[in-house]
Amino acid sequence: MTAEKDLHTLLATLHPEIRAGEFVYVLWPHGRPLAGAIAAAVREAEGLTVVLPRTEADSLGLRYDFVGAWITLQVHSPLEAVGLTAAVSAALTEAKISCNVLAGFHHDHLLVPVADADRALEVLHELAAEHGDHKPAPELVLRGEQPADRPALLALTAAAFAVSPVTGQPVEGEPEEVPLLAALFDCEEYLPDFSIVAELDGKIVGHVISTRGRVGELELLGLGPIGVVPRLQRHGIGSALMKETIARANAAGERGIALLGDPGYYSRFGFVASTSLGVEAPDPAWGLHFQLLPLAVWPGGVSGIFQYAGPFGSA
Repeated sequence: MTAEKDLHTLLATLHPEIRAGEFVYVLWPHGRPLAGAIAAAVREAEGLTVVLPRTEADSLGLRYDFVGAWITLQVHSPLEAVGLTAAVSAALTEAKISCNVLAGFHHDHLLVPVADADRALEVLHELAAEHGDHKPAPELVLRGEQPADRPALLALTAAAFAVSPVTGQPVEGEPEEVPLLAALFDCEEYLPDFSIVAELDGKIVGHVISTRGRVGELELLGLGPIGVVPRLQRHGIGSALMKETIARANAAGERGIALLGDPGYYSRFGFVASTSLGVEAPDPAWGLHFQLLPLAVWPGGVSGIFQYAGPFGSA
């Protein structure tokens, strides 16, 4: 098989495939005979680094920190090809995904954090599409949620929150957002017009729900959870869901929207610290992360503690 050297062709013909299992980097104990299903090795002055399946490392009692997913770029690139690694690394860097590159005789291989594997594959497919035949991008469709969507929305929420947005670590068991969403669908404060689904190519890729909340007698919206499939996060789908929620809320004459989240992200939509508008968080420890967006008919002079829909209290 002839190796391809042209960078444009290499990128256009990328076919990234993920290898089954999780892989770790291990500093092999000095003097210990090699054992296990070692996939790669690098000898340095300080010792021998090996890459092997996590299960093998555990069975051999070897220590590791980084746990990665192994992605093979299924394009035959020669070792002297110029620019392929740089282009791939730059695309992943822009998506804030770290990667370690291993060059084989036939292919290049990437090890990315396990939590970022699906997103990394999407980035690589997009990179290939940019250099191949351009096809019209599928249109994002925003629509109201239907009862038949609910199993898919619960599965989406489980995937979206499998890594905690607070700690950045994988969540053990079912994320708490899943039973919360299920309960919101059936609670008295459920508002059908504010359960919004995002579809791409006919597949559900995002969802946001807002339910009835209150400050005293003043009715507001309590937004959340909002989720996007991991491989398409940071693709603007969450922003589209937020903008659609705000547009619907203004059209319906809602007074304001409250949420708990990162101020650095939600400030772009006009959210401010709730206390600046006289509204206290249900939990004072939330501090500046509890935010409020005053809408066109915000009454002013509001004072009190925000009350979420019932299921939030039992979540």
